[in-house]
Amino acid sequence: MNNFGLIGKDISYSFSELYFTEKFKNSDIKNTKYKTFDIENIDNIKELISNENLSGLNVTIPYKQEILPFLDQLNSTSAQIGAVNCIKVMKNGTLKGYNTDYYGFKDSLKPYLQKHHTHALILGTGGASKAVAYALDRLNIKYKFVSRKPTQGQLNYTNITADVILKHTLIINCTPLGTYPNITACPNIPYFNITRRHLMYDLIYNPEVSAFLAKGQSQGATIVNGGEMLRIQAEKSWEIWNR
Repeated sequence: MNNFGLIGKDISYSFSELYFTEKFKNSDIKNTKYKTFDIENIDNIKELISNENLSGLNVTIPYKQEILPFLDQLNSTSAQIGAVNCIKVMKNGTLKGYNTDYYGFKDSLKPYLQKHHTHALILGTGGASKAVAYALDRLNIKYKFVSRKPTQGQLNYTNITADVILKHTLIINCTPLGTYPNITACPNIPYFNITRRHLMYDLIYNPEVSAFLAKGQSQGATIVNGGEMLRIQAEKSWEIWNR
């Protein structure tokens, strides 16, 4: 039996287990299971991997950075990003970290980009936001991080003026605000300044249209959720686990 899974905290909303279970069924992949592990902390992650006889893991909120000290190796991309969302258990038992969020975000964003999408706001500074920033660098899109506790060079939500919104026509929500079941929550930005030139991207995919996206859509913006990102990063993880 080949066992894989997802670790995170408060992740009952996740579609990952369903995605892989359907993939295994539809592709006639036998003796393979994928399971969600909702854990309070990652202190015992190596015991979990051993006890569940896992060959690979996906990692989600809030552990994409916290997992780093428990890994034996990082591939070059995840090392540059500084966050991991995919772990491969190597044949010698060591743990190697990868970042497939980067591929998922970049490839799902590209079809929607227009020439005027040259500046972006990244809402949130967690592990997922690091992969987003890495992708934007490679797409030659300038960006600013927005945080409740900004460090040097970052914006506070109170700093987001009409001029800031009008300049940054790509806005990406990397926070968990609005994730099921708390679907009415959303980042505190001046949505009334959003225009038809804006592209609003939410890493959330449950619900399909988050409050963040709904507010952007009401202003005429193009909206994209994280569903395709989930699919692409999952397939990239599967490719890594089967090398």
